Amino acid sequence: MKPAPALRIVIVAPDTLAPEPDDEPAWWQAERSRSLRIGLLEGGYNIVAVLPPDAFLPDRLSQIQPDMVIVDAESEARDTLEHVVFATRDARRPIVLFTEDSDTSGVQDAIAAGVTAYVVAGLAPERVKPVLDVAMARFRHEESLRRELADARTQLSERKLVERAKGILMSRHGCSEPEAYARLRKAAMDKGLKLAEVAQRLIDVSEMLG
Repeated sequence: MKPAPALRIVIVAPDTLAPEPDDEPAWWQAERSRSLRIGLLEGGYNIVAVLPPDAFLPDRLSQIQPDMVIVDAESEARDTLEHVVFATRDARRPIVLFTEDSDTSGVQDAIAAGVTAYVVAGLAPERVKPVLDVAMARFRHEESLRRELADARTQLSERKLVERAKGILMSRHGCSEPEAYARLRKAAMDKGLKLAEVAQRLIDVSEMLG
């Protein structure tokens, strides 16, 4: 059995690996970024790009199509998250935030906006893989629930269309409900369409004719 391919990771972070010598906070952040990247490499992940949180991020993520986005941010975490969430709104993927910012007042908003995991302080290379494994499992579970909800809404909408179309046939042709349903079903089979599509066409024609 072939091993699963390594997850393709994009890191979104400011360029902090070569800070000014007298900028102590930047040096701490650079060291933390190194620890994160070491943890990713030791965990077998494939770092395909490190991108700045700028206006070009959506296009770059669209081109790269990573499996996961990791946000490595300090005090500017909220601004960085806004860029990342905006960049992934049309193609959802797990987002994991690693930060040293102790102000966690925005955690709830971040999770609601689409962040899968929010990790504050205490980063060590050996912690990275367990965090990402949990984040990926959670993302897949949430996506499954999201699809189930979308399917349920679609089915409900389609049932409403069919019921409305049956009502039109019953009113105009004086047929019973089973007969109206049978007509819709036969039309769908003859035309190779879904029942809801035939129902929608019937409703559109009925509205046009008044």
